[in-house]
Amino acid sequence: QVQLVESGGGLVQTGGSLRLSCAASGRTFSSYAMGWFRQAPGKEREFVASISWSGGTTHYADSVKGRFTISRDNAKSTVFLQMNSLKPEDTAVYYCAAGLSVSSRRATYNYWGQGTQVTVSS
Repeated sequence: QVQLVESGGGLVQTGGSLRLSCAASGRTFSSYAMGWFRQAPGKEREFVASISWSGGTTHYADSVKGRFTISRDNAKSTVFLQMNSLKPEDTAVYYCAAGLSVSSRRATYNYWGQGTQVTVSS
């Protein structure tokens, strides 16, 4: 079992930055690939970014490529999402997830956090 707790969300103006963190506890964090997903009101939960257990492989949704960066610190059992040049369409609840392989598919991830709200004002 892995418990995930996100933090770092908030209200920011267009063009601003936020850094989300996801702290993990339970089973060995470094064994898991990690992903960030987001869900806007009335929309499906969508993939944002993922990172392999070693940090050597990352993937991004086209909508965030070049603006967001995923990273991890296995010694601190934490994964991060640095979000720059934020846009109103980035407004959503952001979730981190843990799974056994790097993937953009929600079904790949076994464990999910409760989410943190990100609101970008225009």
